[in-house]
Amino acid sequence: MRLILVGPPGAGKGTQAAILSEKLGVPHISTGDLFRANIGEGTPLGLEAKSYIDAGNLVPDDVTVRMVESRLQDEDAKDGFLLDGFPRTVPQADELKRILSGLGLEADGVVQFDVSEDVVVDRMLARGRADDTEDVIRNRMRVYETETAPLLDYYAGSIVTVQAEGSVEEINERALEGINGLK
Repeated sequence: MRLILVGPPGAGKGTQAAILSEKLGVPHISTGDLFRANIGEGTPLGLEAKSYIDAGNLVPDDVTVRMVESRLQDEDAKDGFLLDGFPRTVPQADELKRILSGLGLEADGVVQFDVSEDVVVDRMLARGRADDTEDVIRNRMRVYETETAPLLDYYAGSIVTVQAEGSVEEINERALEGINGLK
């Protein structure tokens, strides 16, 4: 299965991706992990990304796209993957389509983790991070909604919406049920 995971910060994508990765036998590819790995290994893409980060700038899409493209060519991703954190915008979705097309592949679907703003706020405040204030979290939710709404339109027809409130096990059962409906 080649799946794209979307959901706001605090929706539990990372937790669910780890479980789904194991159950589906495909790698969880997180853009955050890709950045850390490339920077840690000192790859040319990692050094390029680090130069932007060190200057306090966002890493441009083309650098992120090249990291994802490189990762999707790895042997363990040939039979499928869970993409977490990419694409975030319609231009990135176009790039992913181009990458997959070049590999003779296409995405099987999008798993949208749906969770209320209040639950996200509670979850993120419970993590106890200094930069996770309620105002910051609510602003991140607004940014997510603004960026993601067009992406959901882009993938209309291939989205499985998973109610991401409840226990980890309940959410995972819902996700697997939705994914099985894609096959």
